[in-house]
Order: sequence, then structure tokens, then C-alpha cells
Amino acid sequence: MSHDGDKLIRQLSLVAYLMAERRPVTARDAKSAVEGYSEMSDEAFARRFYADRAELLQLGVGITSQRDEFTGEELYTLQREDYFLPPLHLDDAELAALQTCLYLLEGQFAYSEPLRLALQNLALGRPNPTAPAPDGAVTLNLAGGGYSPEIAQRLAKLETAISKQRTLVFPYFAMSTGEEATRTVDPYSLYFQGGQWYVVGRDHDRDATRVFRVSRIRGDLRFATRRERDFRFPEGFDPASYRDRAPWQLGEPIGEAVLDIAPSAAWLVERLFANHGTVDVHADRSARFTTPYASVELLATWIIGMDGQAVPLAPPELVHELATALERGVAAHDGEPPPIASPITIVPEQAAAVAAPMRRVSPVAPERFAVLQAMLADLLESCGSEPRGEISARALMERYALTEDALIEQVNLLNLVNFGGGCYAVYAEFDGDTITVEKELYGEEFRRPARLSPLEAKAILMALDLVGPQVAAGAGTTLDKVRRKVEAASGRFALRETPPPVAQRDSEDILTAINDAIRRRTLLRVSYLGRSGDGITERVVEPYLLRGVGSDWYVESYDRSADGERTFRVDRMQAVTTLAESFTPREGLEVLAENRAPRGRSGTASIWFSRAIAPRETENLPSSSPLRDGAALATISYGSERWLATEVLKHRGDAVLIAPAHLRAVVATRAAELAEALHAGRANTAAR
Repeated sequence: MSHDGDKLIRQLSLVAYLMAERRPVTARDAKSAVEGYSEMSDEAFARRFYADRAELLQLGVGITSQRDEFTGEELYTLQREDYFLPPLHLDDAELAALQTCLYLLEGQFAYSEPLRLALQNLALGRPNPTAPAPDGAVTLNLAGGGYSPEIAQRLAKLETAISKQRTLVFPYFAMSTGEEATRTVDPYSLYFQGGQWYVVGRDHDRDATRVFRVSRIRGDLRFATRRERDFRFPEGFDPASYRDRAPWQLGEPIGEAVLDIAPSAAWLVERLFANHGTVDVHADRSARFTTPYASVELLATWIIGMDGQAVPLAPPELVHELATALERGVAAHDGEPPPIASPITIVPEQAAAVAAPMRRVSPVAPERFAVLQAMLADLLESCGSEPRGEISARALMERYALTEDALIEQVNLLNLVNFGGGCYAVYAEFDGDTITVEKELYGEEFRRPARLSPLEAKAILMALDLVGPQVAAGAGTTLDKVRRKVEAASGRFALRETPPPVAQRDSEDILTAINDAIRRRTLLRVSYLGRSGDGITERVVEPYLLRGVGSDWYVESYDRSADGERTFRVDRMQAVTTLAESFTPREGLEVLAENRAPRGRSGTASIWFSRAIAPRETENLPSSSPLRDGAALATISYGSERWLATEVLKHRGDAVLIAPAHLRAVVATRAAELAEALHAGRANTAAR
């Protein structure tokens, strides 16, 4: 048997022995009774026993100890409530919603396998929750996801370092300096946002907590030392404070900005950014938005993206930055485009590497101990209350993503788990595709599922962070309620390195209404803030599909008000109302095409990015070409001319539309209109 197999049998047998004894035991008791310990010398046993206990604690197995007041020896116990999954009262709708969560994330999520194992534990004895979703009314594309083989390896190493609290050393390319340097980091938390993975940790060289984008790590990650643990999580560390920041708040705050928000957009700012400042809504439904900022430039970018719905009042440098950015936008698009340097030639091998599709992998594997726990419960569940039972070997292979040889190895390991004194938990034997199971004397002890390990709980919470509002909508519940049940399933072990899912009750309610309308084929009335005008419009639509792209949700529909196919962003819907009228689905709708971009494709545009922003802006654009002067040229798709103009202007003069040439005037005109709106808005505010 392998060294890893020996350790797993020791650990599972130690758990079995402690639960069977139902009394405090000494280390000496464990040495004489537990499989694998009795043959060891006292020195080897002490080392292995305490290492096993520490590892079990990391896996969520709550072995407690207390000193005997008479003998001075440590006494060890494992209470059933610290080991088994508590009653969670997950109803069928909640379980089905979590099933949809797994289905949507399949092949895109680094924690898919721990997530699958967690759902199997939650549903033990109920219908398999990992079957494909029954309909195609919802799709999800994480828009990048960082799923190259290199990223997969880094994520696996980072997760190991976080769970074991090990310091890492790696080369890192900093976009701010354009240089690569070696970093020594204590990793605290991983999170996924905007199609990319990020790690938060203490940078030793800067003696400060920093955020690193995983795709910018160059080369291999290595442990800084050979110690079992290098650091402890800082007291009060909150990963959400790093993830849940507005773009203009990345870094140390340098000031506070005050903005006037138009009545048509005040609800949107309140919904999306109330946690990033203070939103005071006035009687006329306009609002005053006060927000700390770390970057004047990024705040100006967001204001331009609001397309005239936000007017800065203070500080003066923000007003100046915005005015200057719009002036640069007008100047850059008035007349002929600027001269462009020749592109850097890409050799055929490089081009092939760029064009090659990314291999979908699930880099973070569940702990083998947790797999054995779950499989043991599965085998015993097949017996029910009888002493014998049968289970399909192929079903187990599919459920645990194992080869036939790996399944045989796992089952043989489980046959060795014992409670001490030669009393084993289960005996399982292969008979073709069938596994016959005999439940031993104390086998019933393991028939119930164990608590979720910290990794399994983390997988669910990360999944909820990505598709949480959709899960809550599908379950007819709230995201907070689902999270509380998951936390209960993980026991008393704090998930401090996992940011809580972002819950927006308005979005959950809107998604619930959309889900119901799609399922029942009923019309929706939508109050929508688009970018083709300055106010909220009312639309009556036939909803067909919810499409998640990155962190955004879109509704693919036929808009009866406009008599055409339209895509609507859910977060720009102020309200939706389900109408009584039903509709018959239309044939051949373009919005239902697989892998379609949410905004549609009115056309493609060629955009020049200055050398100041080219590396950052083209990092995820496969259609971009680096130029010899450090700038870049990229091709993007756009759905409307106004949207395209706003996207170009958001770069504050460092991006210039090259083609279509006739739209350059549209960009210049839009920049002038926004500058005029800025001046008029400030004048109106002063008059009030």
C-alpha cells in the first residue's frame, strides 16, 4: 500500500475508533487499537498521531482534547455532532437550484469536483443532484475563466498553500510598472471576478496585503520553506473587503467624491454601489452619491460609462479630469485618425498557440479523505437497514470521476477501515459491474454523510458567488438563507478565506420573475435604463433565455414594443412585471444562437490603444495586435453606435476609433454632448 493509502486508513480508522468508543481516550489507547499505529515506535507514533490529528482538523473533523486532571494525560473525543452533517432542511427547490448551479459551472469552475462531492453529501439518500439540468433556459459563460493548463496548475498550488498556510514564491508581471519581479506572498484567499482569478495575500517585500491576478504569475510557484505552516491568517481578515470594491477604490483611498445622479439612474446606483459610498435620494428621485476613491482616473471612467447620468461636483481634480478626458476624445476623433505604427510580426508557432482553444479542466481536486468518507456512506446507504446491499460500480465511477482501477483501490482501502479490536466498518467485493456490500457490526456509524470539509463548503460558497442570484431565484428563496445552510453544513470551522456571495435582493426578485416567465411562457413588462436614450423606457417582451456572461446576467427576448429581437441586462432593469398573457415561442430567433455575444453584432470596430494602456486593455483580446511603438490595435464587436462611442470615450483619450471611419464623427459628437451635459449639470446643481 502507498504511503498516502496508509495515512488515509490511519485517519479514517482513528475517526471510527473515537466515535465507537464514545468516551475520551488517550493517545496510548489509540496506539494500541487503531490500524497502522500499533507497529510504530513511540517516537514515530507521536509524530504520526499529532500530524494526523492536525490534518483531520484542517479537513473539518473536530477532534477535541482536554487534559485529565488526575493523570495529566490528554484525552481525545469526537462528538457525533462534530462529525456528521446536521439536518439542513434543504427542500427540493433549493437542492434543484444548487444542481443547476453545478450544471451551469461545469467545465468552467476551478472547484467543480469539490462542489460535486459536496452536493452528493447534501443529497445522500435523495435523487442524484448532479444530473444535467432538465432544460436550456439558462446558460453561463464565465468569459475567460483562466482555464489554460498553466492557470489550472497555479490554482491547485494556491489552494494548497491557502489551506495549509504556506508561503509562496513566484515571478509576477506587474501591469502598473510593466516589469516582472519575484514576489514572496502569504496567500489568504482566492476569488473569481470578471472572468479572472485573483489571490489576496501579504506581500513580504511591501509588508502589505496585495491582490495578484493569477494569469500574471509567470513560471512556477514554489513553497518558500519546508515547514508544515508558515503563517496564520490575520485577525479580522475579510476577503470581501478586497473583492467587493468599486473599480475606483482599488488601492488606498485618497479622497471623497460627490456626484449628482439623474432620476433615471439613481435606483441603479443605489442598487449596485450603495456599499461603496452613501446614496441620498431626493424628492425628485435624483440622488447625491458620495464615495471614497483611490483613483481619479478610474472614477472618471465610470462616470463616462454612466453616459450622462452622473455629474461630478467634487473634488475639483475629478471635474478637471473628466472635462480634459472628453476634450481629448473630441480632438482624437475630429478629422483623420492618428498615424499607426506597424504591427509586430507574430511567428506561425505563436499564432497557433494564441488560436488554440483553452483546455477545460477542474484543477482543484477534492481531498481524498473526503472522497473516501462520502464513498463509505454511499456503500453503507446501499444496505439501508439490512446487513447487505448492492451498488453499481459504474455509477460510483461516474459519481466520483474515477477510473476502474482507482475505484478498486478506493474500495480496498475502505475494507481496511476499522474501529479497533478487529471490528471493521464494511466489506465490499466486486462482482462484474456490481459491488456487493456487507455492513459490519459498527458500520451503521458511517451510514450518514459527514459534514462538508472546508474545501467543499468553499466550493459551494464560491459557486454561489458566481451564480448566487440565479440559484436564489430558482429556489424561490434568498441567497442569505442558502448561505446560512451551507455554513451550518461546514460545522464550526470558519471560512474566513472565502468571500461571502454578493446578495442583491432586487436582482434576485427580478431573476425570479424572469425565470417564472420563461418557464410559463408569459409576457413581461420591463422598466429599462438603456444606452440609446436618457431615461427609463417601458418594454413588453417575450423572454426566452437567461444568459450569464462573466458576472452579468442578460435576458434574450423578442421586444414587442420595438418589434424585434433584443438583449437586456438584468442589472439595468428597474422593475419587471409578469403579465397574464402567454405567448407562443417564435422560430429561428438569432438571440437564441449558441455562444452568441449578449449585445449582438451590429458590426466590428478597430480601436487603437496607446502604449500607456495597451498591455492592460488587450490582455484578454485575442484579436489584438501589438505595435512596434508599444501601442496596440484591436478588433471588437459592438451592438450599437452609442455603446461603441461610450466604450471608446471611457479610456479618456488613450483609445481612438480607427474604423468604421464614418463612426469617428459619432464618437466626437458624443464626447461633445457629454461635456455639455457635464457643464449644464454643474450649473443646475449650483442653481439649486
